[in-house]
Amino acid sequence: MKRTVTLLFVMLAAHGAAAQEPVLLITLDEAVTRAVANSYRLAELQARRQGAEAAEAGRAAASLPSLALAGGYMRTNHVDEFAITQPILGRRIIYPDVPDNYRARIDLNWPVYSGGRAEALERAATAELHAAGEDLTAARLDLRLEAARAFWALVSATETEHVLTRSLDSMAAHLRDLRSRFEQGLIPPNDVLSAEAQESRQRVLAIEARNVRAISEADLRRLIGLETRDRIRPLATLEEPATSPSSPEVLLAEARTARPERRALSNRFEASRAREDAARAAARPQVGVNAGYDYARPNPRIFPREGSWQDSWDVSVNVNWTLWDGGRHRADQAEAAAAARAIDARAADFDRQVTFEVQQRWLELDSSRAAIGAAIDGVRSATEARRVVSERFSAGVIASSELIDADLAVLQAELDLTRARANARLAEARLERAIGR
Repeated sequence: MKRTVTLLFVMLAAHGAAAQEPVLLITLDEAVTRAVANSYRLAELQARRQGAEAAEAGRAAASLPSLALAGGYMRTNHVDEFAITQPILGRRIIYPDVPDNYRARIDLNWPVYSGGRAEALERAATAELHAAGEDLTAARLDLRLEAARAFWALVSATETEHVLTRSLDSMAAHLRDLRSRFEQGLIPPNDVLSAEAQESRQRVLAIEARNVRAISEADLRRLIGLETRDRIRPLATLEEPATSPSSPEVLLAEARTARPERRALSNRFEASRAREDAARAAARPQVGVNAGYDYARPNPRIFPREGSWQDSWDVSVNVNWTLWDGGRHRADQAEAAAAARAIDARAADFDRQVTFEVQQRWLELDSSRAAIGAAIDGVRSATEARRVVSERFSAGVIASSELIDADLAVLQAELDLTRARANARLAEARLERAIGR
């Protein structure tokens, strides 16, 4: 009696601890939102996009005037002053001894004409910025799919665990009934042993199901950025039927324009073409305007030299035309053209891959929807067969092994239905990703 009371106390304490265990209730939309908010991959791509914005701003500013302020001090050795003596004016110093030299200058540089190079580089930077934005969109869609996959995997594992738990409860009740019949001498001992073996097998399946659920929960916890060890309970069911998708041709036409990866390739193709134009423009003349204002002591532009602060200014127009550079700009142009051809080939291969992917995901969803109907029929038939077998077993017409087989058929049918519904939800998410939604 004392041992029974102690065991009951331990069971109640364990149940109370389990009841107090924190549980996170989460829906699919909440899982996706938290995954997007806590993704380091998206944070990296966002930083790269901001870098592309800065690069675009730098290219745009390259064609604008620039203003610089410079100043300096120089100490020189003493020199003998040079002076001349004039009859009327007297002695005049032409080159004085000024060891302390100060200089301040304001420079203005304006690249007036670059042969189209600055504009081409700005177009390339803009295209790269758009491509970085499309990369961010594609990564966000990938993360949504990954979060949906982990969510539905957890739902499926949870449902599987529930099915096996119900099956174990039913098997335990059936085993008690068999043992009672055996004690009454109504059945042979092998019926009880067969039932015990089947119950042990189902316990193994239940342990595996708990492990699969724990792994799925850890995967979802990683994606949503949950640092605590709270249990996750997905707020979703697998009862809703999958929506009927459009034809593969319609979905394929949408995918070719909606996929961000395809738009990113187009933007990078434009960037390569713009770099090719920039390399070609390097062979054209470059024209710039320079201006400056000097305030120095002494000012080297003022003659005769004086040890006082004096100002001066200058304006110039410079033309630079590289007639021969050993083939460097031609090599740069060829490199950019080759990069454009490579991106064009990659885009063609991507279009071919998208065609296959859309067809594959559409077929997966279509077969998953068909499998749900077949699995529902299977559960209905297995349940009815279990009822008939149970009645015949109660009447003593058949052996208990047939009842065990009927229970196993119901269990397998319910597991098949769970997997079919989960596969349908995952197939929907994969088709949405293949389309680019």
